[in-house]
Amino acid sequence: MGVAGSPDAILFKCLRRDFPILPQRIGEILVARGKLDTANLDRALKLQEGESREKVGMILLRLGMVSGRDLADALASQLDLPLASGADFPELPLMEERISAKFLRDAQAVPLREDDEEVAVAIADPTDSYVLSAMQMASGKRVRPYIAAPNEIEAALERLYGGGRSSMGQIVDSVESRDEEADWGDIEHLKDMASEAPVIRLVNLLFTKALESRASDIHIEPFENRLVVRYRIDGVLHEIESPPRRMSAAVISRVKIMASLDIAERRLPQDGRIKLRVQGKEIDLRVSTVPTMHGESVVMRILDKGGVPLDFASLGFEGVALEKFLAVLDQPHGILLVTGPTGSGKTTTLYTALDRLNKPDVKIVTVEDPVEYQMPGINQIQVKPQIDLTFASALRSIVRQDPDIIMVGEIRDVETVRIAMQSALTGHMVISTVHTNDAPATVSRLLDMGAEDYLLTSTVTGILAQRLVRTLCSHCREKHPALPEVVEQMQLRRFVPTGEVMLYKPVGCAKCAGTGYFGRLSIVEMLVMTDTLRSLIMRHATSGELRVAAISEGMETMFENGLRKALAGDTTIEEVLRVTRED
Repeated sequence: MGVAGSPDAILFKCLRRDFPILPQRIGEILVARGKLDTANLDRALKLQEGESREKVGMILLRLGMVSGRDLADALASQLDLPLASGADFPELPLMEERISAKFLRDAQAVPLREDDEEVAVAIADPTDSYVLSAMQMASGKRVRPYIAAPNEIEAALERLYGGGRSSMGQIVDSVESRDEEADWGDIEHLKDMASEAPVIRLVNLLFTKALESRASDIHIEPFENRLVVRYRIDGVLHEIESPPRRMSAAVISRVKIMASLDIAERRLPQDGRIKLRVQGKEIDLRVSTVPTMHGESVVMRILDKGGVPLDFASLGFEGVALEKFLAVLDQPHGILLVTGPTGSGKTTTLYTALDRLNKPDVKIVTVEDPVEYQMPGINQIQVKPQIDLTFASALRSIVRQDPDIIMVGEIRDVETVRIAMQSALTGHMVISTVHTNDAPATVSRLLDMGAEDYLLTSTVTGILAQRLVRTLCSHCREKHPALPEVVEQMQLRRFVPTGEVMLYKPVGCAKCAGTGYFGRLSIVEMLVMTDTLRSLIMRHATSGELRVAAISEGMETMFENGLRKALAGDTTIEEVLRVTRED
């Protein structure tokens, strides 16, 4: 057979039907790169021997043991072929009149570019000689194969050719042929429907797309005429393609079954947890359901164990604020509080602090609701109010466990505050979270809870307030001079005394899915307890007075910290204004 691709010797082998691609080699590459463990590789090889002749890479992908991108990268290394990136895919379809979209979907291939001598093609399986031969015959040119992940090829085909049904559409089609008059109120029937293959595939697709989109939350919301699915990506909600309204009961029941919730109970809120392995990642989903007018609203918080960098620099901590925070954290006793609204990264900051403190000679005990990430070497307790295991009762018990450091997930009431203060007075380091708007307001919040002012001033050593802002995509952000009005209004000259003040704006590219942002980072303010502040607290000064005093003693506010990051090109002023308020 003639050459149907690159003149590379590897490609000749790829086009020969009798050339065996050794599955063990792919596995070895993935294991060596830390993308796969040997136990899962052995399991996949046994499945290959016992069930089918399916390629081991496809088995690993199907079982969620590796991601499509990692498998494609390993194949590219094994066969010495180039790996297609997002920038390689064309803006418009190529060879439409010669190759049908249906063939490309079946073949999992996309033409990338064409010239007088050859055509470059992204393909999921470069060892499929039939597809490469067919592409060569259709084009009348050499075919240069590039390797791409199956999900990237699917996304490119959907964008370029549309027309055909998406994966969700195909799944829905298989369900729509069923009886539409089914009794959704029949619990047994609901269990049967929720356990059928199409519904399982649809829910798994929602999880997979959420991970691919870097979503932190999945919202499934039934309304009168439709079911809405939204992903929270970098702190902002985005609506995605959703199943039809008639499938809402089956989809929600499937989620509840996975979370071990009672599917018959629809009148009360429920909380649960789902453990999954998707695209080679171990993820936990924290599930919350609440009854609404048109059914149950479900929110799933994605806890990606491998996706959280426990590193202060990666989280956005820097400069004087980081130095002050670490100085307080390294003290032998006292209370360090982290404050901010829900979803502001408080728990991640606490886990990063615990990771720094976690040493063989230090005993750490935590009380959490829920335990979001399991950390080796740390004793973690899950709160269970139904058996009276609350923050306060657990905290009373763990003091007798002789810990060096105690982490309390959240201070909610005066009993927890007082026990935390007593723990700090008896030589323990206590770190916890409180829900307030800024660092000085935390003092007023604790006093309002009923904490004694003399205990507060004796135990609280520092308060960190934080928010999350979206990070500008480093591939497409655009630099521009700041308007004189903006420089004056935001007082930017205090950060840039001379020269032109430059800011950055989002543009949008394939890397950031056209949003202009990729990821999030913290903007913070760190209040360190001083004698001046203690004196004001004893006089029950307002949070405004405490704020003025803290700033005069060198505290940089969240707004100022955000402006500094905007000038550095990490984010935009609009993002800073979205999450902060400067009085």
